[in-house]
Amino acid sequence: MRKSMAEPGNARINLSRQAYLLTVNRTSLYRQPPTTTWSQKDLDDMRLIDEIYTVCPFYGYRRITAEMQLRGRQINRKRVRRLMRVMGIQGICPGPNLSKRLHAQYIHPYLLRGLNVDHPDQVWAVDITYIRLRHGFMYLFVIIDLYSRYIVDYELSTTMDRHWVLECLKRAFKLRKPEIINSDQGSQFTNKDYVGLLQTEGIKISMDGKGRALDNIFVERFFRTLKYENIYLNEYETPKALRRGLNQYIRFYNEQRLHESLGYRCPVDYYRQTYLKLAI
Repeated sequence: MRKSMAEPGNARINLSRQAYLLTVNRTSLYRQPPTTTWSQKDLDDMRLIDEIYTVCPFYGYRRITAEMQLRGRQINRKRVRRLMRVMGIQGICPGPNLSKRLHAQYIHPYLLRGLNVDHPDQVWAVDITYIRLRHGFMYLFVIIDLYSRYIVDYELSTTMDRHWVLECLKRAFKLRKPEIINSDQGSQFTNKDYVGLLQTEGIKISMDGKGRALDNIFVERFFRTLKYENIYLNEYETPKALRRGLNQYIRFYNEQRLHESLGYRCPVDYYRQTYLKLAI
């Protein structure tokens, strides 16, 4: 794994430079890996939860429990709810959400309703998903341009903290900036650092309405496509293998995979062609 190659005590090359050369998230070099040991039963249950949730993201822990039991898995609601929290997922349906009250001051309205998205970098959508490995899991953060479906940038992490999300956004902003960024109301986006970063960059903040499954539908579709076309087929063993596989798949997705909604063109061509038209 490239992160293990970095040496914090290297006096000749600082950690920022090492992270750049190894193309890994700088904050991950400071962060200690999680010490939790997951049993094979835990991992098997989370794999099944992931498969069910990918197909039915509107399922809460009760329905996922029922579906798992129908598939022969003996499991109760409390265990499913605990594992879903570890995975960072919840059913996108109306209901009480007491944990959000502490950072309600950072929640912003949904700005995309009725908006005509007609050019690149008008709206970016961001989200995080659980990515399984054969013997563990990681989290994937992606930035997608809604007009072209182009994956602007992404980052992997072993934890759900906010810092790796901010580092990925800052890296993307060095190349281009959107007018609006849309996210859900997760803790990685409803906090002072995230809101402050976007406000400093002059970017409008949009967040999904509570209980609205379709507000960030394009990111959800990408996650489903990624998992069925790549993650579930390859069963990556290690973070290094996962990173390599994601690099290859996202390059394929951006540069070769044809999208019906784009007139059977790939996102990068649609993105670039649109910019050429705007420049004429």
